[in-house]
Amino acid sequence: MVSNNHAEFTANSVSLATIKQLFDFAKSCFLQFEDAYDAKADSQALLSAVLAKPTSYLLTWPEKHLSAEQQALFLSFVKRREQGEPVAFIVGKQEFWSLDFFVAPCTLIPRPDTETLVEAVLSNNEVEQLSLLDLGTGTGAIALALASEHQAWQVDAVDFSAQAVQLAKSNAEQLHLTQVNIYQSDWFSNISNSKRFDLIVSNPPYIASDDKHLAEGDVRFEPKSALVADEQGFADIRHIIDKSRDYLTTNGQLYLEHGFEQHQGVQQLFAQYGFTNIKTYNDYGGNPRITMGIK
Repeated sequence: MVSNNHAEFTANSVSLATIKQLFDFAKSCFLQFEDAYDAKADSQALLSAVLAKPTSYLLTWPEKHLSAEQQALFLSFVKRREQGEPVAFIVGKQEFWSLDFFVAPCTLIPRPDTETLVEAVLSNNEVEQLSLLDLGTGTGAIALALASEHQAWQVDAVDFSAQAVQLAKSNAEQLHLTQVNIYQSDWFSNISNSKRFDLIVSNPPYIASDDKHLAEGDVRFEPKSALVADEQGFADIRHIIDKSRDYLTTNGQLYLEHGFEQHQGVQQLFAQYGFTNIKTYNDYGGNPRITMGIK
């Protein structure tokens, strides 16, 4: 649903609007399809992006006027958001693990619940030296978040998408984490048979092709190849669990993100392929989201 207020707002503006006026306008538009919290957060995020200022600036200078170019850009952002486009794609970045990541429609948007995977890995591995592989790295969020905590870890991150690889490399560069080795590979296809890793992590596609949620929210704008898997969402999970045994060291650990209704099936696959010490971690909403096992 797109608001009809844009033309009225522009026509009725005798002078350029203030931060507060534009914030209130955007929030009123977004309240048609979002709750109050999201409408406020999205309005602030879009204004901050247009002004290249933190949220605190909006609160400190509510009566400051935008330039004509800034106002036009902001109104275009509001219209795109009303059409359902994710804020992260509009502004080109998303925060994850207190780090700012460039994002683009070639990859998934990093989500807070995936931080559960980072937390699980860190809680189980306090050593200074180890080797890690991130499969399907996308923006590089998981690999780079872990590398930011342990810069001596040897981290490889791969994705089958050349665009995603370039995006992850850009994120590594702007976060000054260039020790992470990022390259193209369809799962394990381009990884040397001689390489072994202490940890393998992945947020693979795990949504069934007939899942109704694919037609809702932000996922409408994200690549289906990063979301959908055969076997009712289990095909890539099964492949990773199976093949990871050839690339893990003895007692190596595998961590996978999955759907909140898939944890029992994922645990069964871990056990089927000989993993032990299988454990599932809940996300911030209390849903089973990350499962790990030891080779």
